[in-house]
Amino acid sequence: MDLELRHLKIVRAVAEAGSVTKAATHLGLAQPALTAQLKRIERVLGGALFKRDHNGARPTPLGELVLSRAMVLLPAARELQEEAVRFANAGGDVPSYRLGATNGPILGGLVDRLATAWPSTPVSTHTSWSSRDLTTMVILGRLDFALIGACGESPPPTAGPVVWLTVGVDPVFVLLDEDHPLAHRKEVALAELAGERWAGTPGDSCFGDCFVTACARAGFTPQTIYETDVATCLHLAAVGRAAVLCKATFQPAPGVAMVPLADAPLHWRQLLGWHPEAPAARVATAVAEQAKAAHADAVRRNPRYAAWLTGNPRFGTSP
Repeated sequence: MDLELRHLKIVRAVAEAGSVTKAATHLGLAQPALTAQLKRIERVLGGALFKRDHNGARPTPLGELVLSRAMVLLPAARELQEEAVRFANAGGDVPSYRLGATNGPILGGLVDRLATAWPSTPVSTHTSWSSRDLTTMVILGRLDFALIGACGESPPPTAGPVVWLTVGVDPVFVLLDEDHPLAHRKEVALAELAGERWAGTPGDSCFGDCFVTACARAGFTPQTIYETDVATCLHLAAVGRAAVLCKATFQPAPGVAMVPLADAPLHWRQLLGWHPEAPAARVATAVAEQAKAAHADAVRRNPRYAAWLTGNPRFGTSP
């Protein structure tokens, strides 16, 4: 039997888990099957890799040697695979605009601006609730640019060498039934909405936790939180079933009113990401400027937000 990368992954898994039993669970294998594989690997490498007792599994000196090499070879193999896939998906040196985005205000405006500025360059789009999935697609060369959001000061997905630029920073407002007693207030304190049910769109950021924390600071625990699509959120707001959390750039629909939250307890960073070694990186500066312009357009289309910004200059489109 020749040593393979999958064997090194097994050795790493056992070392990280500290026991064969735990490693088997993490790898989705039966413990006897993993034990048998580990013995075969040890025969190939010439000796025991782990000392196993009732306290778990600890690397032997030979195991430490193998692990030190594995920690170099496994990331290198992953980088090679990602680079190969990225190269295969690059489509040559002509820049393309394969855009991925989570739910946000910029994608439509950016598509329009790119198509207007460079009409001969094809533009395609992909949407996902998951910023991590979009980041992976950028790493693998399946997308040229990703538009995602990050809650507050939390970092964007960090798995891989993606460059992130802040396009804009927006507060989170709330959508209420237009007949709600607070619907026409200039702003409303979060505590005043303590009795409401809530709704918002899904995602893999920390926004849900940040919202619950903000409510705790305001002195209450939120009731039911519906996580659903935009159309359902709007319906729940319009019929008075829920207060809907939304980015301030959202364009309100008939039957609902957008109300700023006092002191902006929650905010959202709009980010543009790309791979620094991909062909599209050479047009990243131009695309970023178009993304910022699309964000500024979204702000202008919402008079309530534009007016609110006059007293809150730390928000809005990034310079």
